[in-house]
Amino acid sequence: MARAIAWSPEALEDLELIAEFIERDSAFYARAVVTKLMDATRALGDFPEIGRAVPELGLPSIRERFVYSYRLIYRIEAERILVLGVIHGRRLLENTERFPQ
Repeated sequence: MARAIAWSPEALEDLELIAEFIERDSAFYARAVVTKLMDATRALGDFPEIGRAVPELGLPSIRERFVYSYRLIYRIEAERILVLGVIHGRRLLENTERFPQ
């Protein structure tokens, strides 16, 4: 049975900021990127280990998928997949509660 997908408030804010940034140049591409990010999460319910473990963290339950130049970071939980954040691929994770060490 597939796990439910949930987005943390921080991840939703990331998504909104990404869309706003891209929309400055192109509303079309902003929608395309957001759609692709949302589509990438849908497969996680059935295939949670499709992404790789986040190298900076080394925790098998916190994984990432790359979508365009963004890192879609999520945690595998017993009943659901929680999207923790969406950050640009060139950024390293900061030491925050959002991305536990």
